[in-house]
Amino acid sequence: MAVSKNIPDVIFKAYDIRGIVNETLTADIVFDVGQAFGSEAKERGQQTVVVGRDGRLSGPKLMRALSEGLRKAGMDVIDIGMAPTPVIYYAAQHLGTGSCIALTGSHNPPNYNGLKMVIGGVTLSGDTIQKLKQRIKNNDVVEGDGKLEKADVIPDYIKRIVGDVKLARKLKLVIDCGNGVAGAVAPELFKQLGCDITEQLFCDIDGSFPNHHPDPSKPENLQDLIKAVKETGADLGFAFDGDGDRLGVVTPEGDIIWPDRQMMLYAKDVLERNPGATIIYDIKCTKNLEKVIAENGGIPLMWTTGHSFIKAKLKETGAPLAGEMSGHIFFKERWYGFDDGTYTGARLLEILAKDPRSAQEIFSSLPDSVNTPELNILMNEGENFTFVKDLVNKAKFENAKTTTIDGIRVDYEDGFGLVRASNTTPSVVIRFEANDQAGITRIQEEFRTLMLEVNPDLKLPF
Repeated sequence: MAVSKNIPDVIFKAYDIRGIVNETLTADIVFDVGQAFGSEAKERGQQTVVVGRDGRLSGPKLMRALSEGLRKAGMDVIDIGMAPTPVIYYAAQHLGTGSCIALTGSHNPPNYNGLKMVIGGVTLSGDTIQKLKQRIKNNDVVEGDGKLEKADVIPDYIKRIVGDVKLARKLKLVIDCGNGVAGAVAPELFKQLGCDITEQLFCDIDGSFPNHHPDPSKPENLQDLIKAVKETGADLGFAFDGDGDRLGVVTPEGDIIWPDRQMMLYAKDVLERNPGATIIYDIKCTKNLEKVIAENGGIPLMWTTGHSFIKAKLKETGAPLAGEMSGHIFFKERWYGFDDGTYTGARLLEILAKDPRSAQEIFSSLPDSVNTPELNILMNEGENFTFVKDLVNKAKFENAKTTTIDGIRVDYEDGFGLVRASNTTPSVVIRFEANDQAGITRIQEEFRTLMLEVNPDLKLPF
């Protein structure tokens, strides 16, 4: 394959490479990325890389190109086939390579695909991803002849979790895989953990996602699950995103338990065995999580959104647990510190099973607030970053704590407002929380005034 010197900048994101198949992301480009990644990995003393893919229709063709590019750089490739992204991360640990690439479009529309990359245990992000782009543009790549082998690690992955997680009692569970690649793992894993799976929704893998979009962070994608949980009298419903690294949770009464509230349970559980530990959460999470961590003897640490940023902070602090509002949960205690929807589900079941109360009672006992889901304003590519930068420069919030590690978050006594630039789509992400509706309205009014000062033509979603 020829080297694509004219490679689109737009596919090199903050924590992965992603584009529209046959437009911004072609097989030739994926070959070039493979050779550039292989060259970078060789420079860092790596020899073998695990690769795997999600269930997208473009996966087989792009995987061939990726594998060829890696081997052209002299890297040996272990192809584990179709598997959730966390299983690919696990394979890098289990097979001792330390390096891996997941070919996945995650929760993006069916015509997208992309690459999440790890070299020597370090998740690539920011400057390192830009460095791969420069390697391709400058033809700064090495030549070699790497080997290819195939492996199936899903049985080992399931065995590892079943050996670690024990349920004190049987729980009834509904699973919705949204036709994503979690269907290759979740039904078998939860069966082996001893759950009574009352219904499996869309667990057949279909990259056209014919039933609903595989993104559990959007309430509209959880409606089938809510209905099935209520109808079957299940203890719980789990939904997974397209590549299986995020978890959505629904209660018997059909309430959605957003990840920042799930984190309260995970944090309490982990802190019982790790008193005084740091627990990391991203800037979009509820104020209540900080309180719960502190009340249970932990050190709360708010950090930048993004799986690679969170993983880097986990490594730096030695924290046993981290979580994001989007549904990425990272267990370092008893696990490997990467985001994994099915393992997170297993740990949640373990916590619920040892408590005599019903799942509904347990979740109802967690502090809650009036809040919005993630609100988005779509913009042109790059415009979102400029807007947020101007907003931060203009902002003056009296009698409130302002945090600018990732956009701007303003914490008041009774709630918070957040505006940040998404690193995955050209959009601005907004979220509000308060003790009551009057508080939300007041905070939104302050943000509305500021945002329209920066751009009077904005159509605000609140």
